[in-house]
Amino acid sequence: MGDLEIRAAVADDIPAIVGMLADDPLGAQRESPDDIAPYLTALERLDADPNQHLVVAVSDGRVIGTLQLTVIPGLSRRGATRSIIEAVRIDADERGSGLGTRLIEWAVDESRRLGCQLVQLTSDKSRTEAHRFYERLGFTPSHLGFKLQL
Repeated sequence: MGDLEIRAAVADDIPAIVGMLADDPLGAQRESPDDIAPYLTALERLDADPNQHLVVAVSDGRVIGTLQLTVIPGLSRRGATRSIIEAVRIDADERGSGLGTRLIEWAVDESRRLGCQLVQLTSDKSRTEAHRFYERLGFTPSHLGFKLQL
């Protein structure tokens, strides 16, 4: 990994991001790298919302990681603002390089800078290696999540 830059994602980054999203058994079932049109539409929505931060990690001109950080103002916890980290992905060639740690540290630092009092994330139950990774970084498995497909 050469010089690392973490920056806002742009349209030209979408193929690399979608490729990383699709590069595991779960993502392969739900992503469509051959049709980036819906992802470009989603990027427009994300860019229009100041509480959404889709970022990429770039090294030597190549996108090698990504995550989405969402800031949510709230009433609970005495009006605390929280952030949610989603869609953390590292290029297969960069896994184990420390990039995931750097991306999560960026997200935590950015959350502090944006006034958040809590950072949370979810991880599919099958991603046991990811769970160990997040726990090493200080996250605790405190909740059980539910989803309803619409």
